[in-house]
Amino acid sequence: MSAGGGMPELVPVLDRHRFDEAALARHLREHLPGFDGPVEVRQFQGGQSNPTFHLRTEAGDYVLRKKPPGKLLPRAHAVEREYRILRALAGSGVPVPPVRSLCEDASVIGTAFFVMDHVPGRVFFDRVMRTGTPAERAAVYEDMARVLAALHRVDWRAAGLEGFGRPEGYMARQVALWTQQWEAARVEEMPEMDRLAAWLPRHLPADEEATIAHGDFRLGNLIIHPTEPRIVAVLDWELATIGHPLADLGYACLTYHFEPGPDGVSGVLGTDLSGTGIPTEAEFVSRYCAHAGRPVPPVLDVFVAFSMFRLASIIAGVWRRALDGNAADPRAIGYRDRYRDMAERAWELARRIDPGT
Repeated sequence: MSAGGGMPELVPVLDRHRFDEAALARHLREHLPGFDGPVEVRQFQGGQSNPTFHLRTEAGDYVLRKKPPGKLLPRAHAVEREYRILRALAGSGVPVPPVRSLCEDASVIGTAFFVMDHVPGRVFFDRVMRTGTPAERAAVYEDMARVLAALHRVDWRAAGLEGFGRPEGYMARQVALWTQQWEAARVEEMPEMDRLAAWLPRHLPADEEATIAHGDFRLGNLIIHPTEPRIVAVLDWELATIGHPLADLGYACLTYHFEPGPDGVSGVLGTDLSGTGIPTEAEFVSRYCAHAGRPVPPVLDVFVAFSMFRLASIIAGVWRRALDGNAADPRAIGYRDRYRDMAERAWELARRIDPGT
């Protein structure tokens, strides 16, 4: 598969993720209309925290998302929440795979899981679309702005998502949560992380906007039509909640704050984008705001700095687990430089926002 993007790769089920396929087939026979006969199970290759499988059946192709095996943190890997929001968004302006069934009975295949339709298409694992013509790239970025705005315009109460998240105080709680995560992951001094933890609460806007927030909206979590430059499905909803829409927008803009690189967090900083079809940050934000029906925000960089702080906390946690010898990714031992670099950039941005900091 090309590094830029292609059809997601399927591999035999990994040993550590094997489950009782006969029990799954029995369950599907009872709960999936039209299902009967054999089921062929393969696993999507990649770093999903919730293992994801392709099911080939006589009734059609499906995708199964389940919790990973083993002891899990409370509320982590919440496939039930993913199922709920995918069902709520059906028929909205946000393209999502149709969901078919949720099984919360861990005795069937060992963990809770849900089944949705398989949506064929291309996935670009990087944060930047580097293939296709300039016109195709421009169309995909325009669709990203449109779909994110469509998500934030969904009436989440009317969609049945009351109680899905707490709309009040979202950003303050997020900063507190990721500060705690950093404290739990800390194995060395990193002053920029501590400074950001103190700086962010003082600079977040006071307004309490509340929309559906995806939590990980980026190119790599979108399925692009097999041949056309448009989004056919938004994936990976496990971090979704009711939150501040600018947190999603700031996170989507991270690509503009990192140089090109091979590690999946690469961006376009320092790149001349003219003629590439890739919009500048100002152009992308402007298109999102046009679709969302809102003015361009004066404070977006605060949300970008928050997104960097959150990612730095996550990456520091991966590095901590690597040191403890139980990270799933063998590259994790190199994550120390990544989290430190992200924290330093976030602090530089904070000082640009408020030079008196």
